Amino acid sequence: MPWLVALPALDGREYVYRVHAPADALRADLFWSAFHCHDDGPHPRAFDRFDDALIWHANADGSDPIDLTVHQY
Repeated sequence: MPWLVALPALDGREYVYRVHAPADALRADLFWSAFHCHDDGPHPRAFDRFDDALIWHANADGSDPIDLTVHQY
């Protein structure tokens, strides 16, 4: 099941990563998978704070409601 994880970075942009994990995956595991993928890439460092990440289910056909975690700061 694909998930999308948006990580804000030091350059002011958000980088979005697709993480393949089960439907019952822990959000922390999704976050760390995306963070380590970003950390290995060429982009400026992402914030390593879980509360700054947006995590949602990426449904392929658009028929399921989006499970979106929103954090305000």
